[in-house]
Amino acid sequence: MSSKVPSYHELMNPLLRALRSLGGSGTINEIDDKVVELEKFPDEILELPHDPEKSTQTQIEYRLAWARSYLKKYGMLENSSRGVWALTSMAKGKDSVDPKEVVRAVRAMIKSEREEAGVTEIVTEEDVSQEESWKQRLHSLLTQKLTPTAFERLVQRLLRESGFVQVEVTGRTGDGGIDGRGIARVHGLLSFHVLFQCKRYQGSVGPGEIRDFRGAMVGRSDKGLFITTGTFTAAASKEAARDGAPPIDLIDGDTLAEKMKELGLGIRTEKIDIARVDDLWFENI
Repeated sequence: MSSKVPSYHELMNPLLRALRSLGGSGTINEIDDKVVELEKFPDEILELPHDPEKSTQTQIEYRLAWARSYLKKYGMLENSSRGVWALTSMAKGKDSVDPKEVVRAVRAMIKSEREEAGVTEIVTEEDVSQEESWKQRLHSLLTQKLTPTAFERLVQRLLRESGFVQVEVTGRTGDGGIDGRGIARVHGLLSFHVLFQCKRYQGSVGPGEIRDFRGAMVGRSDKGLFITTGTFTAAASKEAARDGAPPIDLIDGDTLAEKMKELGLGIRTEKIDIARVDDLWFENI
């Protein structure tokens, strides 16, 4: 395997193969993990950050996001408000795509839309997806402007909004890195005591920090939850899911951003109306 990070063009067909392997749909994390599994990327590629000061994503995650955006615009993918991506009927009839044709067609579509709206600027990749801009700004705010205490309060609010009850922030020195606890309710029938740790990282969390957290929670909780503004290394993810050990769920910066957007916590989504003249309507007067 080459140490070169694949371009987003080169990741289009692996992404489609991953979705087919997942049964035609999946969350971003599931899709990314399946691409990595199928393509067998080495750790030195998987752990390369895109831009540590502006984004929580790795290079692979960043380029897979671009691949998703192009394939969606092309008509091969669709995504729901719940963050699930799926193959369209168009994709189910094709084994693969020509990446160059996808890029050409998508840029032509965007150019046409902008001309209809009276916009004449040159089409750039930023016109395909505006995802990164707000996530980069959020990452900067969380890591550089928010205090550690404020970040803990944000996590507390996020857990409450997600259905947790009795959520409290402890953050006591000498508490083994545990920042708080809560009870996760599942459909009002089951409940799990959860200990959580929340860290404002710009880099990656490694397996050692996962082991330390697990050591602190043993005998005190059903599950653990590790939340970071950064990312988790492949080794950290494996450690969190290790057989025979108390389970730890991981929420990285990208997942945190999407959850905050979903819950409307500091993120507003706005729709912009574009007026277009319908020539056919006038012909029928």
